[in-house]
Amino acid sequence: MDLIEALSADADLVCVVGAGGKKTTLYALANRLDRAVVTATVRIPIFDDHVADVRVTREPVTALRDVSAWPLGLVPEREREDRYLGYDRETVTAIRAAPGHGPVLAKADGARTRLLKAPDEREPQVPATADTVIPVASARVVGEPLAAEHVHRPERVAELTGLELGDPIGPEDVGAVLASRQGGRKRVPPGATVVPLVNMVDDDELAETGRAIAEAIHDRADVPRVVLARMAVPAVVDVIE
Repeated sequence: MDLIEALSADADLVCVVGAGGKKTTLYALANRLDRAVVTATVRIPIFDDHVADVRVTREPVTALRDVSAWPLGLVPEREREDRYLGYDRETVTAIRAAPGHGPVLAKADGARTRLLKAPDEREPQVPATADTVIPVASARVVGEPLAAEHVHRPERVAELTGLELGDPIGPEDVGAVLASRQGGRKRVPPGATVVPLVNMVDDDELAETGRAIAEAIHDRADVPRVVLARMAVPAVVDVIE
């Protein structure tokens, strides 16, 4: 199964949440899809080098009328030197509905480069029109302590898993977070497809870790498949259905 099919990424609006490779996933997909749009509902680091063009505009639907280079980035404002702001969810829905482009790929929460996260009460910012939601976690977090060094909002992960802060994270814990309605599946619209992605599966040992995470997800949630991948390449390592 190729990357696009595995992640159900050829849908009209694909939202990526979680930690451990969201941005890498967005850019890898954007460069493999026809006429893709990359945007965000939250802050996003400057990504001009990963797309053909970036339009900084409060009128994104208008900006879509004369695009000549794809994939296209759409953002409302440059907040500071290293990052853009994101649009509200309704604007991303309007982008989805506009003619003349392919899939819209949206970063829908932040994780401060950690390997695992659970959302707070304001997250994720997933539009009601999302067709596919991809919750991401890194296989490399397994074995690490539940601490801010590796996990964004570790106290939230503790609530979802029963771990104490400082406890080693197991594959079943990562699976519990990705599968939870308060974790990776939080605010997923009815009818949207959820495809969890276990990233950074860089060797055989991490592949076995990823399969254990996938088993834990399937035990807890009705998802069509769990994808194990190395998104920096990018390459699909395994698809667990």
